[in-house]
Amino acid sequence: MSYIKHKSDESMEDYLETILQLYNKNGKVRSVDIASELGYTKASVSVAMKSLRTKELITMADTGYITLTPEGQKKAEIILERHTLLTEWLVQLGVPEALASEDACRIEHDICEETFDALKKHCLGQ
Repeated sequence: MSYIKHKSDESMEDYLETILQLYNKNGKVRSVDIASELGYTKASVSVAMKSLRTKELITMADTGYITLTPEGQKKAEIILERHTLLTEWLVQLGVPEALASEDACRIEHDICEETFDALKKHCLGQ
């Protein structure tokens, strides 16, 4: 089953992936950390965080720290797994790592689950 993903869905996925990566790296995440990591304005990140809160994918403490909800965590882990595997696969094909990571970011949003699962099995030798 195919569907067209909206740019806002891709953006949401990028934010969730970034929150997970920053949390794994630093043990905590604030909007300013996300803005710095992605090179976005604090205002843009603030709008995105409001949207993620509305969708119940994150919570934000009074202290400003952001936490993924269980649903947000699940979505972020899926996107991060896709990004990691696609980057590694492209590097194995001879693509420079920085370019592989950029391309993986584009592919991770559009590849269907069935195709990704087949690629994952192939890459993991299953």
